Amino acid sequence: MSLFSPRARRVASLVLALPLSALPSLAATATAQPTPPAGGMRLDAAVADSFARAARARPRPTITVIKVEGDGPAIDGRLDEAVWREGTPVKDFVQRELNEGVPASERTEVRFASDGKFLYIGARMYDREPSLIIPGEKIRDVTLANSDYISFVFDTYHDHQNGFVFGTTPAGIEYDGQVIREGEGGGSMVPGQNRMQAGAMGGFNVNWDASWTVATSIDSLGWTAEFRIPFSTIRYQSANGEQTWGLNVSRMIRRKNEELYWAFIPRQFNLYRLSLAGNLAKLTPPVRRIQTATPYVLTSSQERWNKGLKTATTPTEIGGEIKYGVTPALTLDLTVNTDFAQVEVDDQRVNLTRFPIFFPEKRPFFLENAGVFSAGTPQAVDLFFTRRIGISENGTPQPILGGGRLSGRVGSTTVGLLQMVTDAPEAGTSGQSYSVARAVREVGARSRLGVMAVQRLSTEDAGNVNRTFALDGRLGVGQKWTSDLWAAKTTTPGRTGDDLAYSARVAYATNVFNANARVAQIGEDFNPEVGFMSRPAGYRTFDATAMYLWRKPEWAWFRQWNPHVSYRGFYDIEDGFRQTGYWHIDVTEIEFANSSRFGPEWNISQEGLQRPFEISPGVVLAPGQYQWGTLGFDYTTDPSENITATGRFDFGNFWTGTRSGGNGTLTVRRGATFSGSLTIDHNDVRLPEGDFKRTLQAVRLNYFFTPRVFVQTLTQYNNQQRIWSANVRFGWLNTAGTGLFVVLNDGRDATGFFNWVRPQQRSVFVKFTRQFGTGG
Repeated sequence: MSLFSPRARRVASLVLALPLSALPSLAATATAQPTPPAGGMRLDAAVADSFARAARARPRPTITVIKVEGDGPAIDGRLDEAVWREGTPVKDFVQRELNEGVPASERTEVRFASDGKFLYIGARMYDREPSLIIPGEKIRDVTLANSDYISFVFDTYHDHQNGFVFGTTPAGIEYDGQVIREGEGGGSMVPGQNRMQAGAMGGFNVNWDASWTVATSIDSLGWTAEFRIPFSTIRYQSANGEQTWGLNVSRMIRRKNEELYWAFIPRQFNLYRLSLAGNLAKLTPPVRRIQTATPYVLTSSQERWNKGLKTATTPTEIGGEIKYGVTPALTLDLTVNTDFAQVEVDDQRVNLTRFPIFFPEKRPFFLENAGVFSAGTPQAVDLFFTRRIGISENGTPQPILGGGRLSGRVGSTTVGLLQMVTDAPEAGTSGQSYSVARAVREVGARSRLGVMAVQRLSTEDAGNVNRTFALDGRLGVGQKWTSDLWAAKTTTPGRTGDDLAYSARVAYATNVFNANARVAQIGEDFNPEVGFMSRPAGYRTFDATAMYLWRKPEWAWFRQWNPHVSYRGFYDIEDGFRQTGYWHIDVTEIEFANSSRFGPEWNISQEGLQRPFEISPGVVLAPGQYQWGTLGFDYTTDPSENITATGRFDFGNFWTGTRSGGNGTLTVRRGATFSGSLTIDHNDVRLPEGDFKRTLQAVRLNYFFTPRVFVQTLTQYNNQQRIWSANVRFGWLNTAGTGLFVVLNDGRDATGFFNWVRPQQRSVFVKFTRQFGTGG
């Protein structure tokens, strides 16, 4: 008879299989047993649970900065300077995925150093199979989760809610962004979401571009990364003396889908959960203020056709921005003759609803510190939406004369002031002045209270004005419960009805169950003209979601099963008429260990029409209540492979008839230098009132010479608008996203991707922008 239980024998067999290098992790965690080194191995459920419990019991770790005398290390990615052999490194990483709390299968060592001007980071990512490291694409702010990476979040105010992220991949790219209120809120991003898909709504802004340097290399031991981050490029408390910042470090070993953290993060959260971060101690940042000037010069050739008549112009423009640190924590940005010619064009979309489509902000000036000005319910009722400044309803750019922004911290309060002025877009119209004031005060580790005021004022008629006033807050109870509330009022000349709106939400999250519920009411005369509303005012809405996360640690191929259900409904305030009801039922969604997934789903749609709806030219739906069900199927293959696919299909009833179709994207990559994708969105709608098809085709081609030199193309055709468009961008970047840009745009009326009818517009832009000063 054995003297040991089956569980004890399993644990003993795992420990005996470990290399000696893993034993320090055993001592550090006391009750946790190190995992086998082979990636993809899964554990008995009881053993996996013991790892998770031990990780949750670990105290928040602390690391000390190494003081550098004289010149700092050369940033070449080789870590051969003496400083990288000093002090105690960040190590003892544990998994968030695939096995929560299990020690890493590969070692990681990170050191932090400072000479009073720069923060240096030296990171060694050991890998016993360096030939299998996945470098990713060589472009700034690329999707991190598709490759190996190392990333850091710094809570510079140590308020456990806000911070700055820096990261890189073996390809040596620069990845940075701002965390607001722990990344929570609609539109927040986790590593893996493309910057151009997300814009800067909510809790994480990946479009924030700092001025810093990184270099990487791959060798027989794995790969290394070396960072130099100027203190002047980030914001922190202005007090003299030593500071302690919040810190967490994340590493991905992509072929194993192993996501590692220094300060343990449960799988329901991510890097932005700053209330669970460790500490970076004995920092002595300078009382130094950023002072940069970023001028640009732009020349272009533009041709437009209107009713067969062609007009051509060749304007040359100059302008730029000045950034001045009022304090190390508070920055003033000034801009004149603001131009965004280098920004990627919007993705075209197919719209089968009677409501507007949300397009994210992409312009750099408005994206920096965008989270400070975020209030409301993102993509549903945004109380301030920067695309209302300098972009018309149809997406046409309008001239921005200039403006300024003051943002940062005053004591324990985050503040933001914005003032922008636009010129009249055409004869007979007037310019506009836009003003925004915002203040947010953190109250405890996960709670806050904020106020905001927004104004649009005609520069020629003081009576033509619209204002929004708002109060919002968040209450975090422990790590599981979060509640949000906002209330707002607008004032518009001629509108005397109900101009109030409010929203209340409560959310509960653990590593096995997530749920949230929200109720909101938007008065019929609520009118935030410098905001975004997904549907006309005058409704009450309810929505709720519940998801269960089931795992089987013994299955090496399996990640989790995610059965979930959600409902959202919109009703008229006055008579309770149901405008929209939508049930989403998905009890079969499965995610695999390599991040691929699939899942059939059943969706029930309810729509109420109080007036006729022309869903397509000549196809008109009568007023009344409609209900239909649709079978859907979505899928994603392993996103780290050279050939990947993602998309969904839908089949079933639709209004008075049927709809079949869906969308899919096929992506092909070649190493870190080339990627291309084909996207097709096709819907075949058959109704008694008339049949029609909606088709969108898009082709992307990208070539990356280096992480800072690239060519990107996007060609699109949308049969709903009968428009074919092409955009080609060449970029030769300097620091903080500045540099040389050559942009070609072509737009045509068309009846197919290759069937062009007549030209609409054609342009070539050459823009050069350069940063001067103490930004990095």
